[in-house]
Parts: sequence; structure tokens; C-alpha cells
Amino acid sequence: MHHFRAPDARRFISASLMIGIAFVIFGASFGVLSVSAGASVAQTCAMSLLVFTGASQMSAVSVLASGGTVASAFGGAVLLSGRNAVYGLAMSPVLKEGSFASRLLGAQWVIDETTAVVSAETDPATRRTAFWISGAILYASWNIGTLLGALVGSSINPSDFGLDAAFPVMFTAMIAPHLRTSAGRKAALFGAVAAVALAPFMPIGLPILVSALGMLFGLSPTSSEPTSLTDGAT
Repeated sequence: MHHFRAPDARRFISASLMIGIAFVIFGASFGVLSVSAGASVAQTCAMSLLVFTGASQMSAVSVLASGGTVASAFGGAVLLSGRNAVYGLAMSPVLKEGSFASRLLGAQWVIDETTAVVSAETDPATRRTAFWISGAILYASWNIGTLLGALVGSSINPSDFGLDAAFPVMFTAMIAPHLRTSAGRKAALFGAVAAVALAPFMPIGLPILVSALGMLFGLSPTSSEPTSLTDGAT
């Protein structure tokens, strides 16, 4: 049986908890927006439990709140969540072991943040542990935040409290340490160039989907340089 060192566990647990705080805040802003758009508390919570991808959920609710159709809301959400297919490729070695049921649950938890936490680890057994622990923490945090926001309802405006800035700040903290590796720098450069160059010519959402292909740089054999989510993230 593999035993990872205590510092390894502290590293990815602390990273997951820090991200989880942002998840509670952003989940609350989603809950407020969803209920303000006309959804019930139960519907809002069900969406977070079953979908669990913040950008797509926010996109769908925003479209519906502005008078868009269900089809357009669904289409935009699917477009944004398409990047998770790329994350699935990166996480497939972590999820290939275990029962079919565990792989189904694991697929639900493959998101930007769990991928970032796992990619900071180099040992295969530690990566698996990091995935399940980070997934459980972030899934719980997102749904707790959603419930709190839904219960508050339309009594607050997320932008009045800066809640809309939670995710950009969190993403910046996650990206910074990965720029220390050559694969991370290549992925960042590809994503930035693709998003900026394609934005004038493609529908909203597609440039982000194309830029997510930069994660493929992380699948190369030379991309396993050690890094840590806690290095440079403060």
C-alpha cells in the first residue's frame, strides 16, 4: 500500500480548502442570481448537485434571466462545459482504476479546480487521493454556497459585495504556480493567443473552448515537472 508523506496531504488539502472558500462565495452568488431569475430554492440546489460547473450554470441562468430561450441557455452552457472533455483526458489515468460507479462519480468531479489540484502532484497514488479529497471538498463547498445564496434570494446584489470577482481571483491563484513549468507556460500562451485572436470571428464561448485545448501540452511526457498550488499562490 502506498503511503504519501504528511506534507503531501497538507499541500493539496490546504489548496482545496482555500479554493473551497471561494466556491462557497461564488456558489452563493449563483444561488442569488438563480432565485432572482425565477428559479426556486429546490431547482437552484438541484442544478448545482447535478451539473456542478459554475461557469455553465451562471451562463444558463444569465441567459434565462435576460429573456433567452431554454435552448439558447442550454447551448451556451454545453459550449462552456466542453472544456471539461479536455480535463477528462488529463484525468483519465487518475480515474481508470475502481468500479464503474466510482468512475461515474469521478467524472462528475472533473472540473478546472480538481484538475489543477491533481496536476500539481507527481506521484500517481497521491494524485488519486488528491483528486477524491479535492473533489469532495469542492463539491460540498459549491453546494453549501448555492444553498446559502438561494435562501438569501433576491435581497442582495452579488456585484455590490464583489462576489462576481471571486472566480477570477481564484483562477489567478491557481494558474500562477503552473507558469513555473514549461508545459504550463506553453498552455497559457496558447490559450491567451487563441482566445484573443478568435474572439472577433467566433461566437461567444467558442474561443474559450478552443483555448482550453492548451491543456494538451500537459499530457506530454516532458510535462511532469513538479510544482505546487501553494507556491506563489499567496
